[in-house]
Amino acid sequence: MQLLSVVIPARDEEGCIRSSVEHLHLELRLKEVPHEIVVVDDGSSDRTWAILSEMANSLPALKPVQNLGEHGFGLAIRHGIDQSTGDAVVIMMADESDDCRDVVRYWNLLNEGFDAVFGSRFVKGGGVVDYPWFKLFLNRTANHLIRFLFRIKLNDTTNAFKAYRRTTLDGCRPFLSPHFNLTVELPLKSIARGYSWVVIPITWRNRRTGLAKLKVREMGSRYFFIVAYVWLEKYFSRGDYAKPEKL
Repeated sequence: MQLLSVVIPARDEEGCIRSSVEHLHLELRLKEVPHEIVVVDDGSSDRTWAILSEMANSLPALKPVQNLGEHGFGLAIRHGIDQSTGDAVVIMMADESDDCRDVVRYWNLLNEGFDAVFGSRFVKGGGVVDYPWFKLFLNRTANHLIRFLFRIKLNDTTNAFKAYRRTTLDGCRPFLSPHFNLTVELPLKSIARGYSWVVIPITWRNRRTGLAKLKVREMGSRYFFIVAYVWLEKYFSRGDYAKPEKL
């Protein structure tokens, strides 16, 4: 593969977006990973877009874009994927909760031939720092349910920080989720449609600035919808959406 695209949705992240982009770019440059950083401003009301526009003047790898349509975490990611040009895409949060070094590990594994790489914070070698206890309880409950329904070993499906080959993402279209449930749709569709994947331990640290955008009460039914949708596809579509066989 020739180019890695890192897609970062951002809404009202003026307190951290500069350092997030700079640290990511430095890590990828030092590890000689050819890259572009596609930051999608999703209707920010603060200086997020102004900071990105200023940074783009001196950082050619940065590609800031605005989601001028309907806003939503999933819609911002979908817009970023469509605007990116890399052979592979890593989806990453804007708040520096994800470790830049794990992006390099994702890239290396995709180059080994995997169609997708999923990070888990809850396997040996992974970890979380300052995870709110109530969200942690909901996270583990939801992920155990998904593991049971799909009979998979992946135990951190809901985590957004994952990597995909471009061909994998194209094979998962059409994307249905406009909100945080896209973080579940993409890995489950990849698995259900027969793409190869691997899990590695990753680390996560709670944001130090700004406010979390995930609203648990609003997302419950949306997560349920997309999990049920992909479950029905996996067990009843008879392979109609499966990964094409190589000729």
